[in-house]
Amino acid sequence: MNSSPITVRDALTTIGGRLAAAGVPSPDVDAALLIGFVLGVSRGRVQAMAITDAPLEASAAQQLDALAERRAAREPLQHITGTAAFRRLELAVGPGVFVPRPETEHVAQFAIDALSGSASPEPIAVDLGSGSGAIALSLAVEVPHARVWGVEKSADALPWTRRNFASSGAANATLVEGDLADPALLAELDGTVDVVISNPPYVPDAAIPRDPEVRLFDPAMALYGGPDGLDLVRALSRTALRLARPGALLVIEHGELQGQAIRELLTSDGWRAASTHPDLTGRDRATTALRP
Repeated sequence: MNSSPITVRDALTTIGGRLAAAGVPSPDVDAALLIGFVLGVSRGRVQAMAITDAPLEASAAQQLDALAERRAAREPLQHITGTAAFRRLELAVGPGVFVPRPETEHVAQFAIDALSGSASPEPIAVDLGSGSGAIALSLAVEVPHARVWGVEKSADALPWTRRNFASSGAANATLVEGDLADPALLAELDGTVDVVISNPPYVPDAAIPRDPEVRLFDPAMALYGGPDGLDLVRALSRTALRLARPGALLVIEHGELQGQAIRELLTSDGWRAASTHPDLTGRDRATTALRP
């Protein structure tokens, strides 16, 4: 090893190159986030340290080397750091729970807008298949006068869900262990819910996700939704119809080619004004509908 000290600039260049060679989509960003994680500083602070050629202690460089190897093997960055940023939240994540994606932040906005604009002094929302709790807790934190229920059934995901609900400090958020297809789920809320939202499993069983982070690390229960990917969408449509009050909003995240099929499914079930919306990249990402 070179006797001169390794700098933060050196580490950014080296780790960024390793991650790029491994096909990581955002190698330079991930390199900076890994360095920040090891040093306990923000990404912005890492950039400042690189500009000033701040030295990196040997122990930190050794730790970074090990973490970079894990990321180069396409282990999700969020599994390595143990956290995922989502809107205003920092969520605990790891093996067994789906890592929330930036595009879901845009989907959650539909529900937040509906709750914020509700005439009810205490509107009610239900997040079916809550996973890490990202959507439910965002609704609860950003619309504090709302009451929000998150439903999750995975024994592997629930420890993460419970941890995030507890750490959020959102007293208006309630976690329920249950199956979104259960006809008795949250029966006490029947006909009273203003917004039902879900990011259900929607990958067809025979499909193979392109990204190794998804294919190798996301839990199958959170990914696969039957032969056409819509088995859970059919179930949540029925459950949402039961829970929703007249005029309530349903929001479903889905794959970019599933909008038409979901609109037809919802319309057939009795929902009205089914509409599909693109994400910030122009890909169809969410379908909304109204309860008659």
